[in-house]
Amino acid sequence: METKKGYFHSFESFGTKDGPGIRFVFFTQGCLMRCLYCHNVDTWDLHHHKYELSAEEAVEEVEKVRAFVKGRVTVSGGEPMLQAEFLSEFFQLCKDKGMHTAIDTCGFIFNEHVKKTLEYTDLVLLDIKHIDPEKYKTITSQSLQPTLDFMNYLHEINKPVWLRYVLVPGYSDDESDLRKWAGYASQFSNVERVDVLPFHQMGIHKWEELGKEYKLKEVKSPTMEEVKKAELIFKEAGLPV
Repeated sequence: METKKGYFHSFESFGTKDGPGIRFVFFTQGCLMRCLYCHNVDTWDLHHHKYELSAEEAVEEVEKVRAFVKGRVTVSGGEPMLQAEFLSEFFQLCKDKGMHTAIDTCGFIFNEHVKKTLEYTDLVLLDIKHIDPEKYKTITSQSLQPTLDFMNYLHEINKPVWLRYVLVPGYSDDESDLRKWAGYASQFSNVERVDVLPFHQMGIHKWEELGKEYKLKEVKSPTMEEVKKAELIFKEAGLPV
């Protein structure tokens, strides 16, 4: 039987924002979302990958620095669940070796391969980019409902979740939307943490290099006060910000 390969954009052995502790982070290639503020726009096309690894080879990369990262692995993207068949095999090997596994996903892809992957996943970092379906579509080009279905399933299986919300002035900072998002998120007992991530312009050069139109050129990063305000709204709803 042919070994399933994983397609990767890059990986790093000192991830500090991708789950608890210092982690080995794989960035997969390929994404169906077209987020206006994407800072990894060069990961969209699945076929433009730089690395192709089998599950065993991916584990070997982690093993090289295992003592340093203490066996903690996160797969980010792109969208990792596009390659859920590979991921389930990779994470199964990781768990066999006693590693802690996390996935950073937008929850848009939900099928049997994804469910299998989640069996070997210790933590899900889930981006719910907006709570209003129309505004969600404006930001991502995709439907919100699959992500809500994904979240429901994570709750059903009691999978630990860190929720992430990117605060973009003029797009995702409306107070009534923030309160609705907080009300939605606060109903789930498996949410361990919520991070408000301030929008930044660090990915703009990638859009320009690829000749893509970047619509948020004039949008400024939110001020510290605006971030604190969003965090307060989430805290008031009982969320662990």
